[in-house]
Amino acid sequence: MGVGLDVLERDELACLVTRHWFLRYCYAPEEIQQAQNLGPERRLEYLAGRFAAKEAILKALGKGLFQGIAPRNIHIERADDGSPHVELRAEAAEAASDQTVRISITHKNNVVAAVALVS
Repeated sequence: MGVGLDVLERDELACLVTRHWFLRYCYAPEEIQQAQNLGPERRLEYLAGRFAAKEAILKALGKGLFQGIAPRNIHIERADDGSPHVELRAEAAEAASDQTVRISITHKNNVVAAVALVS
């Protein structure tokens, strides 16, 4: 079992999310598509929440951001009930093997936090 936590200020990502290389490395194509449908403030909140969740998941798996799992292979989507659902792909799925990944994402003002449990 692993637990990961990540906290960041949205503004930390404001410049990075304008760079195509960063978007392609960190986000699944579906997440990029979803973000493009949002207004500027909501887009930044959405991408920051996804980034924090991916960092938390990597920590729960015992990995760092550049340690063999591309964050784009951690796809986070919204379930019908509004909760975040995680789909692991490629090397992320291999690292988790048969474990279940659960996450929670929260936003308050400029702060975004995410916690992940891998069991």
